[in-house]
Amino acid sequence: MAVSKNIKKLILMILVTVACLIVYRLGAFIKMPFVRIQSSQLGTQALFGFLDVFTGGALSNFSVLCLGISPYITASIVVQLLQMDIVPTLKEWTEEGEEGKQKLNQLTKYIAIALAFIQGLTVTIGLKISYGDYYFDVTAMPSNVFLFVYLALVATAGTAFALWLAEKITRYGVGNGSSMLIVAGILASFPRMMGDLINTYLKKSTVDSTGTTVENETFSVFLFILVIVLLVVIILGVVFMEGAKRIIPVQYANRPSQAAFRGKNDSNIPIKLNSASVIPVIFAATLMSLPTTVLQLVGADTTKGFAHVLYMIFTNTQPIGFAVYIILIFLFSFFYSFLQMNPEQMAENLQKNNAYVPGIRPGEETASYISRVLFKITMIGATYLSLVAALPIIMGWVIKTLPSSVSIGGTSIIIIIGVALETVKQMKTTVQEQQYRGFLN
Repeated sequence: MAVSKNIKKLILMILVTVACLIVYRLGAFIKMPFVRIQSSQLGTQALFGFLDVFTGGALSNFSVLCLGISPYITASIVVQLLQMDIVPTLKEWTEEGEEGKQKLNQLTKYIAIALAFIQGLTVTIGLKISYGDYYFDVTAMPSNVFLFVYLALVATAGTAFALWLAEKITRYGVGNGSSMLIVAGILASFPRMMGDLINTYLKKSTVDSTGTTVENETFSVFLFILVIVLLVVIILGVVFMEGAKRIIPVQYANRPSQAAFRGKNDSNIPIKLNSASVIPVIFAATLMSLPTTVLQLVGADTTKGFAHVLYMIFTNTQPIGFAVYIILIFLFSFFYSFLQMNPEQMAENLQKNNAYVPGIRPGEETASYISRVLFKITMIGATYLSLVAALPIIMGWVIKTLPSSVSIGGTSIIIIIGVALETVKQMKTTVQEQQYRGFLN
């Protein structure tokens, strides 16, 4: 009976998650006031890049959820950087347990709302200046500053609603709400990616804008199969690497009250090969997308001057931008891994619980040992993340005819598989805990 109740509760949690995701996806098609997008003239990948992937096309559609939770991701970066002894109050909150975590989460939301307004205002003004005829009904809309503020407030309200949905998923559904919304946006772009692959490589002829049939010069069944096989290999590799762990053995010294019953109690500290999960790739992709998106919105000439320098640095398909992208992934991997697993704090907790790593003295020596292990593991994990994120870019260099929508494949796969594995693990843990509770009761 307990098991059936657990299954019913799990099904209800899944239904709540699905309902929230459906509402989020429907919001991506509700356009902003005064918006009338004409026939397809702009490529969403060329204009907004990875930011549009986060929102599942809501940004290119300029919907009320055009910003999605991207301001929250940026705010998370800011708050986590400030925790590194930059703002003492925030560092104190990190040490206050659950209460401090709630304070940090609340602060992150406030910063996200402020950033959403700024981003909404920037996007609105940029689209009006550069693509006004494409996005706006110029004849019906008033032309004053209050309009831009109004549209920015609508975009901010959309972000607040997305954060509310994410919170409901986290509290009543399965998985992390923010991660689930990101995955929903990425999955929404997959049909377009497959459609582009089919149109590029499997159609022998195409029809141009004048209605004339033209032979498809990029027709190649071999390239289509090659791309699919590479994506499958990437998926299998990511699944394997996401489950890899490094085990640090731990022993607990005898306790007087238990000495008569048992000797040493052995345990271990599992460290994931990729302990930072998908966060470094998301952070790096977001930071790389922001400058180039602003340049395109303001209509800057990226072939000369300072705009050209920024374009070369922050476009990951350019040699310099590619190097910056990989460096950012490595930096965020180390930053987030050591933020999540503080060696000094772990050594202190082991010492308080009368535990030790075999062959290592408690205290500073244990902290140093854990730091060395974590550094080596993170180096491997960062290399793995960089390879998977770089493969689609390298494929684009090698296969010149590869559609631009496939360039986000590696990053998307990392995010989807990472979130999927964590969600499944959470579901199993929840069901097992409830089963044990039902058995004991």
